[in-house]
Amino acid sequence: MNIDRLMSVIPENIDAALIVSPFNRRYFTEFESSDGFLLVTRKGSIFYTDSRYIEAAHNTIKCCDVAEGKQFFAQMKQYLTERNVKTVAVEASGLTLAEFDRLCKNENMNCFEFIADNTLDTAISVFRCVKSEEETEKILRAQKIAEDGFLHILNFIKKGRTEKEIQLELDFYMLRNGAEALSFDTIAVSGKNSSMPHGVPTDKPVEDGDFITLDFGAVVDGYHSDMTRTVAVGYVTEEQEKVYNTVLKAQQASLDVIRAGVSCFDADKAARDIITNAGYGEYFGHGTGHGVGIEIHELPNLSTRSKATLETGNIVTVEPGIYLPGKFGVRIEDMVFVTVNGCRNLTRAQKSLIVL
Repeated sequence: MNIDRLMSVIPENIDAALIVSPFNRRYFTEFESSDGFLLVTRKGSIFYTDSRYIEAAHNTIKCCDVAEGKQFFAQMKQYLTERNVKTVAVEASGLTLAEFDRLCKNENMNCFEFIADNTLDTAISVFRCVKSEEETEKILRAQKIAEDGFLHILNFIKKGRTEKEIQLELDFYMLRNGAEALSFDTIAVSGKNSSMPHGVPTDKPVEDGDFITLDFGAVVDGYHSDMTRTVAVGYVTEEQEKVYNTVLKAQQASLDVIRAGVSCFDADKAARDIITNAGYGEYFGHGTGHGVGIEIHELPNLSTRSKATLETGNIVTVEPGIYLPGKFGVRIEDMVFVTVNGCRNLTRAQKSLIVL
């Protein structure tokens, strides 16, 4: 189990790790709850939770001990002392300043040194960036639900439907057909609203000549999918078709260069150069992609600021876009699994321009 290997990638001067964030707790234990603390040492691990979850935790968690946290700080002190722990790394991104202050100032904790730099966060990212076969299968199942939803919504969209109606129909379809949750608030924006990359669906009715951008995903066993398609209603103008084809060409350029060993910067650059050379560079403001897994946004990021290198087992989105303020926008997004020789596209939905 990953939990058994965590301490092997943490510096030897650190004796234990305290994991509090819901996503990381679920990643290591496969157990979802709104309460809990995972304590990992070089001589064993334990998950504490409250009475609401204790029975379910005992039934689900197989990778470590489970205990009800009635007096957490006292229990934690005993557990750590019995294992000769002196230094404990905490998640710098998982604790608020107030929570960290309470931890350090508790009378039971004054015999331990808490390390709140990025040591633990970085170690966990080593695991989470590379997906196992089991994780990939869960993402594929989530993606299948989303793609079935896309086919369903194509038959639902018509002139006069509102953005909110389209959003809700797509959401309900995914939830009715196996999604435990939505990956995020579904984006369904049309016409001028599609020029906003993260626009919020409104009561605006769809009109002939509109582009509709649909950005959505499903969650299966805690793992997310993410896809975007832009479709047209009635007809497209010459400008719309040009922009759409430019985005599609940019996405393919990035897909063509992605493989283990390629920098995330270069994967982004491949798409960005196509859009820039077509004269739309100022209208592509976000990164080309991001990792996907137990969270919808994970490392690595395909962007101009990234210094990371892709490796086998990364699952990343590839989602360039062009957004013309007050007119329309286009984004096309796939998820891919990075391999030694290239990438395996996990998204099969049609990408050639669809006019409904």
